Amino acid sequence: MTTVNTKLDRRSFLKVSALAGGGMMLSFSWLAGCKPTPEEELGLPKEWFELNSYIKIGENGAVTLYSPNPEFGSNVKTSMPMILAEELDTDWKNVFVEQADFYPERFDRQFTGGSQGIRMGWRPMRTAGATARALLVNAAAQTWNVPSTEITTSAGILEHKASGKKAHYGEMASLAATLEVPEEVQLKDVNDFKIIGNSKKNVDGENIVTGKPLFALDHRVEGMKYAAIVHPPAFGMRLKSFDKNSVSGMHGILDVFPISVFKDDYTRNSFDTTTFPEIVAIVGNSTWEVMQAKKSLKVEWENAPETSFQMAGWGGNTSSVSIPAGLENSSVHKARMAEYSQKPGTILRRDGDPEGAFKKAAKVIERTYSAPFLAHNTMEPMNCFADVKGDKAVIYGPTQAPEFIMGTLVQALGIPRENIQINLARMGGGFGRRAYSHHLVEAALISQKIQAPVSMVYTREDDMSAGVYRPAYSATYRAAMDENNNLLALHVKAGGIPESPIHANRFPAGAIDNYLAESWDIPSNITIGAFRAPRSNFIAGAEQSFLDELAEAMGKDPIEFRLELLKRAETNPVGENNDYLPQRYASVLELVREKSNWNSPQPNVSRGVSAYFCHNSYVAEVVDTVIKNNQPVVESVYAAVDCGIVVNPDAARNMGEGAIVDGIGNAFFGELAFENGTPTKTNFDKYRMIRHKEAPKKIEVHFVDNGEEPTGLGEPLFPPVFAALANSLYKATGKRYYEQPFAPQLEMQNLKM
Repeated sequence: MTTVNTKLDRRSFLKVSALAGGGMMLSFSWLAGCKPTPEEELGLPKEWFELNSYIKIGENGAVTLYSPNPEFGSNVKTSMPMILAEELDTDWKNVFVEQADFYPERFDRQFTGGSQGIRMGWRPMRTAGATARALLVNAAAQTWNVPSTEITTSAGILEHKASGKKAHYGEMASLAATLEVPEEVQLKDVNDFKIIGNSKKNVDGENIVTGKPLFALDHRVEGMKYAAIVHPPAFGMRLKSFDKNSVSGMHGILDVFPISVFKDDYTRNSFDTTTFPEIVAIVGNSTWEVMQAKKSLKVEWENAPETSFQMAGWGGNTSSVSIPAGLENSSVHKARMAEYSQKPGTILRRDGDPEGAFKKAAKVIERTYSAPFLAHNTMEPMNCFADVKGDKAVIYGPTQAPEFIMGTLVQALGIPRENIQINLARMGGGFGRRAYSHHLVEAALISQKIQAPVSMVYTREDDMSAGVYRPAYSATYRAAMDENNNLLALHVKAGGIPESPIHANRFPAGAIDNYLAESWDIPSNITIGAFRAPRSNFIAGAEQSFLDELAEAMGKDPIEFRLELLKRAETNPVGENNDYLPQRYASVLELVREKSNWNSPQPNVSRGVSAYFCHNSYVAEVVDTVIKNNQPVVESVYAAVDCGIVVNPDAARNMGEGAIVDGIGNAFFGELAFENGTPTKTNFDKYRMIRHKEAPKKIEVHFVDNGEEPTGLGEPLFPPVFAALANSLYKATGKRYYEQPFAPQLEMQNLKM
């Protein structure tokens, strides 16, 4: 057992109070809250205190949790209550879950991103559940006049075996609510878990499959209007003028006007990524009518000059950010990245004497890898409901990061923070796209202008042509080898438009005596942002493809080569800033070798391996590819994951499978190019996505069972699959793949895709 303090920070972490209808309410400041569920299947008490962060235990033993983190498919609404129910020692069937709205004064982290939800909530959720259980035990001890140490709990039942007395939690909830919260509580031993580690169905599952309202687009109120936006046709352009009369006579059109997302003196934060701050809004009586008007509106655009603005950094420092002028082209991007890859970069890490090692090398292997911009393409279009009247605003929309857009709403609307309520909708996909929530500001400004509730929605073309993209990247790897093919040094120089993907202190740093990491970047006016496993989604593919080629040149098995490097990092590490644990890294390689039967290859099956560390987790993957009817087919993918304790195994495997399919699709087909600032693909007729028949025929996801506290899971399975696929395709076709996407190169080899 682990003893934890119930007061973890500047706030009182836990407090308890009686419910008006009987029972106990346990409130904790970091992570929780609820209100009655619509289905009162357990006869929930009719009166609840309307607080924002708490566990509720009703007089009948029912437990409700308000899940604060926005949900977009990672199943956090199920996993977090499982943690609570485990330490509370209640019956899972008695647990109800509701989505919390945004309450910054009560929550420290209402953010879905970075694969950190369960990791950050693990200890607070356990502490909350254990504290509630301790209060119930103390209440029973007082009622029965017995020592609390003699009372046991199981599935929501309190029992004193010596006297034969029993009670369900609800019977002791009212008294427990009056007791003082203990300073310390005992957490369960991992070996005693009954709920954690046993799969539970998605708490939203029934509502999803039966089409119940879950999304902001489902929201309707009386008098609601509909809006669309018109933005410049190219990056590097801005609004000059528009002719309102060109659509004023169209049926159902109520108004057309410009809006500006930012005030001139506003200092942005890093999530205030807004592609076009000045746009035109069209308001009407239906989505169809405003979409038709959008096609007819006459707008004049002009080239935008170079601009700059103030950006607040994470540490509180402010810097000036410049956005260059011009209409950019992918052909120019490619040439400039090739140019920058040959120039000296910013040195991020140097171990030993890499320059000297290259001078005396008998052989040097150098390879350059590149990848284009990528669009997020969430299935649910960007949208938001807003109702702004006077000094009050209600916003209801899909956002991963409500905290980061609140300041923007305050400055844009001129309304105090405490008068703006953001209600969180379930998201139909996120992948980083909805961490940039300017669509909430746009809807709010439109509502404020017309003084009526409004539902605003983007078309697919809006999102893809004014998106927040994965940057374009390039990385050059060089390896120095002696006459016996021993590795002497490794040099990586990586950059992108407009950021570098390199993580200088990750593997194989720490495993090579002579190591050099350099970085560069090229400014751009094309808007970029987080994309599933930011930066890692490219650099993992480049790094692991290069290591595979090195292993071949050295005559070594690819897995054994990686394990040798990791053994060196474990026993005699180079440097002090290595941000991975070699033993845990090696464990996933060993597990995937076992589960894939790596040492017993099947005839006509080409295998590739890759392994990567990100978001505090370790993943190794093996991809099996065959050539059928002159077409590469991904037969199987085996994944080994060390993400610590897995709360909900089925959901975890589902996330892993989704990441793998998504990665394979992007590796084969993902590409967004620009001509004179305009994306060349604006819908799925041109932007190629993976199809059902192209997904792996089998995916196995295996977890390392080590009892460590949970780490990230939503993103870590995504980066390794790019290289595992590339290495597998090499074995199948005899060609190395240095540029993403792979499909055009396969077609040049007369292979069908």
